[in-house]
Amino acid sequence: MSIRVLIADDQEMMRSAYGMILGAQPDMEVVGSVGDGEAAVSEARRLRPDVCLLDIRMPRVDGLEATRLLAGPGVRDPLNVLIATTFDLDEYVYRALRHGACGFLLKDMSPALLVEAVRAAAAGTSMISPNVTVRLLAHLAPERGAERAEESAALVEPLTERELEVVRLVALGRTNDEVAGELHLGVATVKTHLGNAQRKLAARNRVEVAAWAWRTGLVPGRG
Repeated sequence: MSIRVLIADDQEMMRSAYGMILGAQPDMEVVGSVGDGEAAVSEARRLRPDVCLLDIRMPRVDGLEATRLLAGPGVRDPLNVLIATTFDLDEYVYRALRHGACGFLLKDMSPALLVEAVRAAAAGTSMISPNVTVRLLAHLAPERGAERAEESAALVEPLTERELEVVRLVALGRTNDEVAGELHLGVATVKTHLGNAQRKLAARNRVEVAAWAWRTGLVPGRG
């Protein structure tokens, strides 16, 4: 079955470019293309696409608010939202992820990266542009060890050593295939460990799992 994609961007040229790239894929179908956030929310709720590709700066309702309305905490049956923007600002990324986005891309990305990100979002995994991943998540590491211990202690069910190993590598931006190679595991086993970790952490997606690893010091902070 085709991956159904809704595109929302206030620039017609960008909508057209995305549409050409994604529409050329044998496993994808662009089911909607709109120029503002309000229309994006309305069409997304009506069409229930597999992936919503949203710009951040749009009229009427911006992409961050649209993301919250479509995928944020408390939303029943949240949609997969992929953010694409020209603005490489950490605050935008933080807010997009807090509002439920499962991926974040810069508009200077390659067509191949866009296609990969849409497929990842449709499959329930996540992607952030490689040039912002580790830099972004490293900022989430708290300065005080007590905060790390408190968040780790709050888990009802602790992660196993193998789950922690998988989560640490995910937080460093590794793909499932790369994690499998480094830990000498099968990809299916990696997915199982990651799924168990996501359940225990009550994380909505892969990026939230990675953010937990940085916040709790599983991945050492920089500086």
